[in-house]
Amino acid sequence: MPTGRWAATSAIPKAPTSACVSCWRASRGSRSTLRRRSLPALPLPPPPRHTRMRTLTRALLLGAVMSTGALAADKRTPLPTYTQAYTPTTVDERGAWMEADERERVQRDSRSLVKDPALNAYVRGVLCRTVGEDRCRSVRLYIDEVPAFNAYMTPNGAMVVWTGLLLRVRSEAELGAILGHEFGHFELRHSLKDFKSHRTGTDVMAWASILIRNSANIQYSVVGQMYAFSRDQEREADMTGFQYLAHSQYPSSAAADVWEHVMGEADATAIGRRGRAQHKYVAGVFATHPTDLARATYLRAASIEAHDVKPAVVDTHQAAMAKWLPVFLNDQIKLNDFGGSEYLLANLADGTGWTT
Repeated sequence: MPTGRWAATSAIPKAPTSACVSCWRASRGSRSTLRRRSLPALPLPPPPRHTRMRTLTRALLLGAVMSTGALAADKRTPLPTYTQAYTPTTVDERGAWMEADERERVQRDSRSLVKDPALNAYVRGVLCRTVGEDRCRSVRLYIDEVPAFNAYMTPNGAMVVWTGLLLRVRSEAELGAILGHEFGHFELRHSLKDFKSHRTGTDVMAWASILIRNSANIQYSVVGQMYAFSRDQEREADMTGFQYLAHSQYPSSAAADVWEHVMGEADATAIGRRGRAQHKYVAGVFATHPTDLARATYLRAASIEAHDVKPAVVDTHQAAMAKWLPVFLNDQIKLNDFGGSEYLLANLADGTGWTT
């Protein structure tokens, strides 16, 4: 006879109490049914270990994705003091500064560096009048002979301005708008935050590819969050540069003017190459910057709201560029961008009175 919890009894048990009479009557004709119903339910076995680990891994990776997207909402770290005595404090910041120091050494020894004292003094003067003397004092400025619209600032305080930018801006105010934008990146430590964002994102994608069989969706989401973080930084730097401009002697409307000219040149380039000029307001998923149209729109709206009516100042941009204009135009012509070059020549003629 079986023993244990499933052992049979010698006779059908007596009727139970009134609380379960109906249950007893229903099973009266079957001993096996009665015996099974009188036993306690067996507990469910725990899930296999690999299932629990998979669930935990997915939860951790999802949390990492959410934290990557939330970096833009983190509280800002204290801003660095704008003196040469400032030194980086965290491990990440020290690493970023070491890389920036090496890039600056290469930039300083570059053959394309424009060392003209007058031109460097002009650009530095515009920067200082835009962001203030206390902030610009520690900036190390480099002008690089590259015929493209660009400027950037490294986390260790070096600012690089390409000559293509100097050719395209039409006034001190427009130059100040771009320099203020780049200094805003430095002030808000965007290089360091961007480094942390990319490191977190690549770590998540690496672990997802190892631990999760179908990790493509997680990787796509992480990459999208990284690019969105970059666009948020650009918008933040745009508005920081706008505030610098609004508090300076320059009109804040110059910030929107710059991007309208950039769109005009892009249209001329497209038409010259038999393409179609088009501008979108919404950036793509993998765009690192807001679109030119979006930037021109929100900066124009901000300048209208600010309504900063300022007295006219003597603009020295054309005088500062007079010596270098033939050199920069020669570099531009070598790009074989006939539509864009014609647009720039028309802008220069309009600003200097060549057509009168």
